Amino acid sequence: MRAFVVDADGRLALQECPPPVPAASEALVRVAAVSLNRGEVTRAQGAKPGTRLGWDVAGEVEVAAADGSGPPVGTRVVGLVASRGWADRVAVPTSQLAKVPDAIALTTAASLPVAGLTALYAVRRGEVFLGSLLGRRVLVTGTTGGVGQFAARLARLSGARVTALVRSAADAPLATAAGADAVAITDGDADAARALGPYDLIIESVGGSSLARSLDMLAPRGICVVFGVSADTEAHIDARAFYMAGAKTISGLAVFEEIKTAEPAGRALALLLALVGAGRLEPPPTETRPFARLPEAAQDLLARRVRGKLILTLE
Repeated sequence: MRAFVVDADGRLALQECPPPVPAASEALVRVAAVSLNRGEVTRAQGAKPGTRLGWDVAGEVEVAAADGSGPPVGTRVVGLVASRGWADRVAVPTSQLAKVPDAIALTTAASLPVAGLTALYAVRRGEVFLGSLLGRRVLVTGTTGGVGQFAARLARLSGARVTALVRSAADAPLATAAGADAVAITDGDADAARALGPYDLIIESVGGSSLARSLDMLAPRGICVVFGVSADTEAHIDARAFYMAGAKTISGLAVFEEIKTAEPAGRALALLLALVGAGRLEPPPTETRPFARLPEAAQDLLARRVRGKLILTLE
């Protein structure tokens, strides 16, 4: 079995590895496509030799789960794993698998797990907190990334008025294509989104000064859902100004913690697939490369040379 492993020099190397031995509640999936996420790529840097990473997988069930749960052999599936997904065979818990309809390509399905689920859970948290997103103002930062693209689309589906925050004018068409009603460009204007607020829900992934400004742009009784820190892990806020402005909430979201307590990943993935199949949810633009080029693709992702989702295909 081929899999990417962190080698003794700290680089990602494609190596022959023993095939996984699935637990009773896991299916063995022959992988056709994986997608890259910034979080897993960041973790690869400085990881110990022998570490295997990878979260999003799509392919075909090669061995069904021994306990009878999950899909039978030959079913096209998409799934989410906590590690070891960058391989041609992956053992996936059946609770984290969903059947892929024939009309949806496996490369498209591979874009859904981490990015789609994170966006779905963030939008749902806003809906639960606010009661409804219908007519609400929603700000999505980092809209050119996979989660931001999905979040803008899902918030729009929920009836919200969506503002996308992007870095440059070149990114504006991508945000508009994602369904944003308005686009704020930060290049030369850090407060570009302020005039379009305040916002009832902010879905934030940049961190640092972006997070601090986001909290300042929240409407009273609004909520900021934070799922990433692509720019900076530390944010300096005026705590007094925050609490004096009215009841505001900041909420952290990590997808692997969310699937333990919220809707199971497999069920939520099935919902996303249904929306895609019905033409109601258009996945972000994807760039497809061969699996063997994963190390190069990971560097491009970190350097922000990729917009939307980056998919790697296996023969």
